[in-house]
Amino acid sequence: MNTKYFEAKVKYRKTTDNGIQKIVTEPYIIDALSYTEAETRVNEEMRAYIAEEFKVTNIRATNYAEIHSFDDCDKWFKAKISLIAYDEESGKERKTNMFLLVQANDAKQAYENTIEVMKNTIGDYTIPSISETNIVDVFPYVSGEVE
Repeated sequence: MNTKYFEAKVKYRKTTDNGIQKIVTEPYIIDALSYTEAETRVNEEMRAYIAEEFKVTNIRATNYAEIHSFDDCDKWFKAKISLIAYDEESGKERKTNMFLLVQANDAKQAYENTIEVMKNTIGDYTIPSISETNIVDVFPYVSGEVE
């Protein structure tokens, strides 16, 4: 199965910590096969969390290769990984970039969690950047099959 990760922006009325209601637009990540499935799934997921009316304002494909969640973490960070390969024809190093979405509480922990995710990688790599995202939640693909 060739899944993709989509970012869906959802607009709804939210009650803040001090009791004031305001309209917010928040991004969510959905693991889906197509834009249609992503839209259907985000609507299903949001109905479970939002009792009032909401609107999906945008859906776009992301460039995340993998998503890794960690227990007791509440923020999502985008980690840029540069895989380093040696090109025998040219005799030069070649870098290929990929992006991971990693859950952590701060940038230091995001770096450590990225190292943990990459520990079984055979080739060399560097982590040129890690940045905090405004993603609220990730909805992974769940198979309807019972094991």
